[in-house]
Amino acid sequence: MTSLPDRISLVHDPATGVEAIRARFAAHAYDLHRHDDWLVGVTDSGVQDFLCRGARRRSTPGRVILIEPQEAHDGQAGAAGGFAYRMLYLPRPWLRAGLADALGDDPGFTASLCDDPLLAHSIRAACDALFRPSERLAREAALDAVLDRLRPHLGRPWPDTSGSRAERVARLARERLHDDMAVDIGTDGLAKVAGAADRFQLARAFRAAYGTSPHAYLVQIRLLHARHLLAAGMRPAAVAAECGFADQSHLGRRFRRSYGITPAAYRALCTDVPDGKGMVG
Repeated sequence: MTSLPDRISLVHDPATGVEAIRARFAAHAYDLHRHDDWLVGVTDSGVQDFLCRGARRRSTPGRVILIEPQEAHDGQAGAAGGFAYRMLYLPRPWLRAGLADALGDDPGFTASLCDDPLLAHSIRAACDALFRPSERLAREAALDAVLDRLRPHLGRPWPDTSGSRAERVARLARERLHDDMAVDIGTDGLAKVAGAADRFQLARAFRAAYGTSPHAYLVQIRLLHARHLLAAGMRPAAVAAECGFADQSHLGRRFRRSYGITPAAYRALCTDVPDGKGMVG
C-alpha cells in the first residue's frame, strides 16, 4: 500500500496569537520537544501515538489531546496508514485572560488524552474558522467556545451568568447588532459597547439570554434582512454588501444552508424577475 505524503498547514491569528495546524503523517511525525503554549487537538483519522507525562498515549479519531506548556511530547503513527489531526496553540496570556473570572493558581489539564465530543467539535470549528476568511466575531466566538469547553479539564467552573447586569449586557449587545449589522465588529468592541467586563462575560450573558452566540445571532438577523431586500427586488450582490456579508458568494452559502435556495432564486420567486446572470446566488 502506498502511503499518502506527509503534509502540514499552519495559520496564525494576529489578533489573539492563536495558531492552528492541520497535519497528516505516514509514520514518524516529530521527536521529543516542548511548546510555550497550551496545545489542544483532535485526531481526525488513524492512530496518533505520543509520549507525554512519562507514558505512551494512543489517540484514535475523535479523541482530544491536551498538552500543557513545557510538557515534553513526541508524535508518530500508531498503526499502518498514518494519522491526521488538528491542533490549536493557545498562548498563555490569551488563556489566562479568558479564565480571569476563576480563582486559583495556574490551571493544569487533568489528563493529556480524553473523550469529549463537544470539545472535539469546538476545536474543529475553531480550526476551520481560522483557516478560512471569516468575520472577526466568528473567529473570536469559535476560539472562545474552545476555552469554554476546556474549563472542566482545567478545573475551572463556569461562572454565574444570572443577574440584572448580565441581562443588561446581553440586551445592549443585541441592540448594537441590530443597529449596525453590516459592521464587522469584534467581540472585544461589542463587549465594550455593552458594558461587559470582557468578551467572555459578554458571550456567557448573551447565550444565557438568547440561547446562542453573538455571531450566530448576527448571521440570523443578516439573513432575515437579506430576505426582505431580495423580496423587494434588490440584486444579491447589493444585498450582500448591505447586510454585511463578505461578498455575494458568502451570502449565497449562508442563504442556501438556512433556506435551501439561492438568493437569486428566492428573489425571482418573490418578484417574478429572474436574475440576468442565470440566478447564481
